[in-house]
Amino acid sequence: MKQPTLLKLAVFSAFLVLLLSSCENGGAHAAGPEVKQQKHDTDNVQTAVPPAPALTLDTARFDALSVKLANGDTTGRWPVKSAAYPNAGAILPFKRIIAFYGNLYSTKMGILGELPEKEMLEKLQGEVKRWQAADTSLEVIPALHYIAVTAQGSPGAAGKYRLRMPFTQIDKILAMAEKINALVFIDVQVGLGTLQDELPLLEKYLRMPQVHLGIDPEFSMKTGKKPGSVIGTYDAADINYATNYLAKLVKENNLPPKILVVHRFTQAMVTNYKQIKTQPEVQVVMDMDGWGAQARKLNTYYHFIYKEPVQFTGFKLFYKNDFREANSRIMTPQEVLKLKPQPIYIQYQ
Repeated sequence: MKQPTLLKLAVFSAFLVLLLSSCENGGAHAAGPEVKQQKHDTDNVQTAVPPAPALTLDTARFDALSVKLANGDTTGRWPVKSAAYPNAGAILPFKRIIAFYGNLYSTKMGILGELPEKEMLEKLQGEVKRWQAADTSLEVIPALHYIAVTAQGSPGAAGKYRLRMPFTQIDKILAMAEKINALVFIDVQVGLGTLQDELPLLEKYLRMPQVHLGIDPEFSMKTGKKPGSVIGTYDAADINYATNYLAKLVKENNLPPKILVVHRFTQAMVTNYKQIKTQPEVQVVMDMDGWGAQARKLNTYYHFIYKEPVQFTGFKLFYKNDFREANSRIMTPQEVLKLKPQPIYIQYQ
C-alpha cells in the first residue's frame, strides 16, 4: 500500500509542476501580444501639430506706412484712399525695392546688361545699402528688372516691331536673382502687339512667387508707327487687363500679391488713370521714367505721378542719361526721399 501511495504522490506532483508550468507559459504568451500591442499603439501616437496660422495683413502698419510715404502731403491725393488693401504677404509698402534694369543682349539698355554678373550684383547690393542707410524705417530689398520683350526699329517676321527674348535668358536672370535673394520683374515692350499677345507666353514665370511684371507705354504703338518715332500709350483698359491677368494667377496658384510697374513720363502715356482699378491681388506702381537734370525729373514726377495718383510710385535713376544735360547728375537717395509721395520702387538704368 505504501508504494502506490508514493506513486500517486509522484504523479500528482508531476501533474502539479506541469500545470504550473503551463500557466506560466500561458501567462507569458498572453502578456506578449498585449505588450507588443501597447508598444505598437505607442509608436502610432502622433503629437498634435497645430496648423500654421493663416497670414494676415497688418492693416494698422499698412496705414501708418502709407501716411509716411505721403510725406506730409496735405492735398488729399496721398495716400490713395480708394486703393484696395492688398492680400496678406504683400511687399508694399512694407519694403522698398531697388531694381537694376536692362537686357542681357545689350550694354546700352541698362546697367543689368552693361556689367559682368558678379560686378553688377555687387553694385546692386551697394545701392541697397545706400538706400537702407537713407531710410532705416523700411527694409530695402534688391530686384532685377529684365526687358523680356524689347521694342525694335524693324518689323521682324511677325511685323510687330518687337523681339521676344529666349526663355534661357529669363532663366539666367532668375539664377542671378537667387544668388542675392532678389525679386525679378519681367518687362514687356509690345511694339505693335498687345499685352494680350505677350503675357500668356510669360505665364510660367509670372506664376512664380518672386516674379513680377513691368509694362512700358512708351513702346505700345497703337497708331501703327514704329517704336522710337513717337511715344506710345496705354489706356486704363490695358493696365486693367494686366492687373486682372495677374490677379487670376494669384488666385489660381495661391500666390502673394503681384507688383505691376507702369513706366510713365508724359501725360499721354497713360490715359483715363481714374479708371485704373486696384485689387487685393496686385499692387500698382506708377514709375517716373524720365531722364535728365534734377529739375526736369522733379517736374515730370510732379505733373504725371503726383497729380494722378493710382496706388504707389516709383522713380528711375539713370547712370548715364541723367548726366546728358548741363550741370546734371544722379539724384541721391536723400533727395529722392524728399518727394511727395516718397517712391517705394527705385529703378536704376
